[in-house]
Amino acid sequence: MTDTAVEVKQVSDEANLVPNAPLEEAMHTNLLQLGGLGFDDADRVFAKKIQESLSRDDVRVAYVRFGLPASDEPLSEQVAPLYAASTDGIGSTDVGTVSWVVPTVQCRTACFAAGTPFHSWQLVAQGKAPAAHKSMTLAATAMAGLATDLMANAELLATAKGAFAKFRQENPFRNPVGPEAKPALEMSA
Repeated sequence: MTDTAVEVKQVSDEANLVPNAPLEEAMHTNLLQLGGLGFDDADRVFAKKIQESLSRDDVRVAYVRFGLPASDEPLSEQVAPLYAASTDGIGSTDVGTVSWVVPTVQCRTACFAAGTPFHSWQLVAQGKAPAAHKSMTLAATAMAGLATDLMANAELLATAKGAFAKFRQENPFRNPVGPEAKPALEMSA
């Protein structure tokens, strides 16, 4: 009726994340060796203030989602049990396609008050808080430890590569961004 035409042009997409058990286990070992995050009373007070805008159920579910006993603690110092986390609501990542090309692992630490929803003002408000910086420092230290382990332990690296190769042999990869998709970039000289 309106003579409207629509053209669909794909410019981006992302594949699901491919897990790598040997890397996940080694990262978990590094996190356990490093211990807690060292949150202080000021971190807990700020996190508790954020939680006032959340429901009690939001907080409880956050702990259970990562395989931890329900708690009223505003910040978790615990390392979640390996493979205990539910995949419900964990979130998205822009490293999914990379994980189909090379063995990949992610490091998750408690960066914000338990129960904080992703993509929310509460999450943004905590991004520059000292607790977030402590968490990112712990994650960076764990990742550096894993890199050191991989350089020092050829067997660990071979095992991670072997698990990746076995997965890829059983699961062909089709890049979700087709070869015809070109980013719309205007580059000036």
